[in-house]
Amino acid sequence: MKTHLPQGYRPLLSMYDTQKAISLLKRLFEDRLGALLNLYRVSAPLFVAQDSGLNDNLSGVERPVSFDILRSDTKAEVVQSLAKWKRLALKRYGFYPGKGLYTDMNAIRRDESELDNLHSVYVDQWDWEKIILPEDRKLDYLKLTVMDIVRAVCDTQDTIEAIYPQLGSLGKLCREVTFVTAQELEDRYPELTPKERENRFVKEHKTVFIIGIGGALRSGQPHDGRAPDYDDVHGHPRRPGRARPPAAHCRL
Repeated sequence: MKTHLPQGYRPLLSMYDTQKAISLLKRLFEDRLGALLNLYRVSAPLFVAQDSGLNDNLSGVERPVSFDILRSDTKAEVVQSLAKWKRLALKRYGFYPGKGLYTDMNAIRRDESELDNLHSVYVDQWDWEKIILPEDRKLDYLKLTVMDIVRAVCDTQDTIEAIYPQLGSLGKLCREVTFVTAQELEDRYPELTPKERENRFVKEHKTVFIIGIGGALRSGQPHDGRAPDYDDVHGHPRRPGRARPPAAHCRL
């Protein structure tokens, strides 16, 4: 585990105010994201039945945490990702094109390979899914969606800093998004690893969205892993109408 505090670190808020700020931030961001993308909140499961096929297997090698349920023949798995569950939820909740759902997901990833200040075995993240028309499955629509997400993050940051001005010293997130493909990154930095390419490019362009990270590059290696039963290498969903190709990555 590589977590650490920088030398001389001092918290900008008290423990109590930090918890208040986190709670406010989550409410503000959920409301803003839901408004911009036309999403409604749903509750996410903490676990699913092992034989349901709804637990995402990430890149195909991670082991889910599983347990048996007393007085039942059911074996359950703690979710690793809601990628598959969200698709079924859209149908069960009766969503239609232009509408979608979001949830604040909690998960356990026992095989997380990086444990540091940014990565943990415990996951707390927002997740969303939206139904779109076939004619909207194109890069222009994807880019507009990405810019709306960044807008939601930036608007939330502006409000939080107005309430807690001392947080302004942390810096402002750039609202301008730079789009780049994984192949363009490899061509630009062939001597670097994929993560090093990301870091180098983000230093130059601040807010970056990487397209096509799951497919094989000209070097023969993918930029990053994706579940083998998720989508094809170009990010086009097997099931029509999904708004967020997983073969893409946003670095803020």
